[in-house]
Amino acid sequence: MRTLLYILLTIVAFLSCKQKENKTDELKVQEPPQTAWKVLFDGTSFDNWRGYLKDDMPSAWSIEDDAMVLISADNSGNIITKNTYTNFILSLEWKISEGGNSGIFWGIHENENLGQPYETGPEIQVLDNERHPDAQANPKYHQAGALYDMVQPSKDVCKPAGEWNLCEIQIDHLKNYGSVTLNGTKIVEFPVHGQAWDALVANSKFSDWKHFGNYHTGHIGLQDHGDKVWYRNIKIKEL
Repeated sequence: MRTLLYILLTIVAFLSCKQKENKTDELKVQEPPQTAWKVLFDGTSFDNWRGYLKDDMPSAWSIEDDAMVLISADNSGNIITKNTYTNFILSLEWKISEGGNSGIFWGIHENENLGQPYETGPEIQVLDNERHPDAQANPKYHQAGALYDMVQPSKDVCKPAGEWNLCEIQIDHLKNYGSVTLNGTKIVEFPVHGQAWDALVANSKFSDWKHFGNYHTGHIGLQDHGDKVWYRNIKIKEL
């Protein structure tokens, strides 16, 4: 009798485990697939880009050796993605000319009354840290990789002018989290909305800028700051 009872309990336990495994398998099947990277610039065309407040690309930009390069910098060649983004990881490589300055924006909102993308879009600084005077000020709010005028990098991992830097920018409004990783080192972290974000803006040059940082969804942009700059291998993963 005990042997029969043991056999029955063993069968029940086995069937219970199989049911749990099947449920687990069902849950795994129902999980959404991870978003893949989308290429924004592959070194051959500007198909995903256009000028700020323009329908086409400014003539100041060209393609050389699989990189987009600002060859005629006069502060009128700011460019943006054709699509808009909210939560994402942006990966790209940049290099700057000696003494040069540029920037990477997100959350850009186009408005004919706003002549520059930085009037709405926060900026991650692109800079020659060795030669540009902005890099010498303290705090290091204008150093390469900084959330411009708001959060300084934890360390200087920027490569010299003329060398490529790998930059990864994460913007996630779902987690209220932003970060910058430069050449494999995470150097900046910040909130992207709410009271903590408002406090950063209030303590910056943007404190009285009506439209700055207000748009969770917007274009990504690359700045014409009057200096030659290169970008390549640009891709994005939406979160």
